[in-house]
Amino acid sequence: LATSFPGVSEALLRLHGAYTREQQALAEQRAAGPGSEAGDPVREAQAFLASHRNYFHVLDQRAEDLAAEIDQNGGAEKWLGAKGVRVRFLPPDVLMDSLRRFDRHNQQLLIADTLDAASRAFQIATHIAHTAMRTEIKQTLREQTFSSRATAALLLRALAGYCAAAIRMPYARFARAAEQRRYDIDALCSLFGVSFEQVAHRLTTLQRPGEERVGFFFIRLDEAGNVSKRLDGAGFPFAAHGGGCPLWSVHQVFRQPGEIATQWLELPGGERFFSIARTVRGGSRGYGKSSVLRAVALACGAEEAGRLVYAGGVDPDHAPTTPIGVTCRLCHRTTCTARAVPPIGRDVLSDDYLRTAQPYTFAES
Repeated sequence: LATSFPGVSEALLRLHGAYTREQQALAEQRAAGPGSEAGDPVREAQAFLASHRNYFHVLDQRAEDLAAEIDQNGGAEKWLGAKGVRVRFLPPDVLMDSLRRFDRHNQQLLIADTLDAASRAFQIATHIAHTAMRTEIKQTLREQTFSSRATAALLLRALAGYCAAAIRMPYARFARAAEQRRYDIDALCSLFGVSFEQVAHRLTTLQRPGEERVGFFFIRLDEAGNVSKRLDGAGFPFAAHGGGCPLWSVHQVFRQPGEIATQWLELPGGERFFSIARTVRGGSRGYGKSSVLRAVALACGAEEAGRLVYAGGVDPDHAPTTPIGVTCRLCHRTTCTARAVPPIGRDVLSDDYLRTAQPYTFAES
């Protein structure tokens, strides 16, 4: 069919793509519930980042130039000092539980002294992004009209964080190191003085035209399954809402905090991915201080997994995979015992004289 009638084949592919998008939209709507709003600023911000594949060329280049300038001046604190800004590290109670605050009157950047070295450096870089790169960030946001000020505010913060990461991990140097270290996240943490989550986040942005690296998607969630961050640089079809699949190891790493879990994944449509997951801890340090344990996961296409140290030289075509779904509403696997709800478009079958191991039995089509 593809050879004899290419036009028909292309039309069928477009039809299937449209069907998949509609199914996903319906799943998102049902997961969000009747009280959800169409103009959700978080979803709108996520869509904006996804439309750029989480890479912003102008911002990344400017951050790279700025990083070189900062290095020449002996580091971020000295660079700020030359601008008349003094950096001070103070107890959280003095900062009224803030992690970072800029005292404009005294030209002092105040940072919580309970943060670790990587977080301190990142907060300083974030301040530099908000001040030295504010024009470029706002120009990027002017490319699109948003439905609310909340969306613009969220994106301003997100892009400032993006720029801070680009300052701490300049594109060319970081991309080269990632390839040389075979994407060993802990090694990159030591090399750049950053955290596990910061490296994982930065790896999703390596999409500079002509200098692309492994395409990753990133997700962060808590023990209740609430997703607080999604970044897509690999085309992974995860739904904007929904708790994901419990068979994915990102939901299981809470049992072994700090340990890296690797997993080969296969979606119902046959797409295969390789996943790296680990817990990270956020919040203040110190006895009696509250902290939050979250899980982060990076995943890439199975065909690129051989470039990662974590794949251990396993042939992707013969790797044992875990069958997962994007979300139960979009997963049509009939034998899954972990299912929470039946899939969209399938009639649930009832049999008073039969109880299967699966929570639901549904029609084949």
